[in-house]
Amino acid sequence: MEQPVRIEIGAITLEGVLGLPEQAKGVVIFAHGSGSSRLSPRNTYVARVLQQAGIGTLLFDLLTSEEDRVYAQRFDIDLLAQRLVGATRWLTARPELKGAALGYFGASTGAAAALQGAALLGAAIRAVVSRGGRPDLAMPHLEKVRAPTLLIVGARDLQVLDLNRQAFARLTAEKQLAVVPGATHLFEEPGTLEQVASLAKDWFFHHLG
Repeated sequence: MEQPVRIEIGAITLEGVLGLPEQAKGVVIFAHGSGSSRLSPRNTYVARVLQQAGIGTLLFDLLTSEEDRVYAQRFDIDLLAQRLVGATRWLTARPELKGAALGYFGASTGAAAALQGAALLGAAIRAVVSRGGRPDLAMPHLEKVRAPTLLIVGARDLQVLDLNRQAFARLTAEKQLAVVPGATHLFEEPGTLEQVASLAKDWFFHHLG
């Protein structure tokens, strides 16, 4: 079901993992947070829950290993959004995925890249989910997002929750803010990551249809 892939965007090549169930109900592209990668255990868990629901997934490195050594680039939302758009175009060029419904799942800073990418691509992105994200880092682009957007935040992640509420107010598309009781930023508490995966699965299953 899962296979390693190499995503060529201009002169660079990024490593990824593509998971395609039979007759996939769309594909969700993941944008990880700063300091993470395509191997993020939390994103991998969510991806497998989506795959079990018949939704394809693409996890990939937003930066090359050389680029990732430059700390500031991990927070260059413009660059990360460009990479996400590039990976989206690479994905849709695959013959078996022509016309597939697409969604974005972003974590931490990756959520800002996902929202900025969705604003750039318009109707091509059918749904966005943010997990413990920083949508406020994409604030100038939020009013241009047309994709239904779900922001998931831990109830005990107080600063990020406040930032999500500010961003939520700026979103003009269909939107929902889901606060997971007892959860902190990384959803490490028992059962909280499972709630994230369930919320994301339901959102994508509804909107990618």
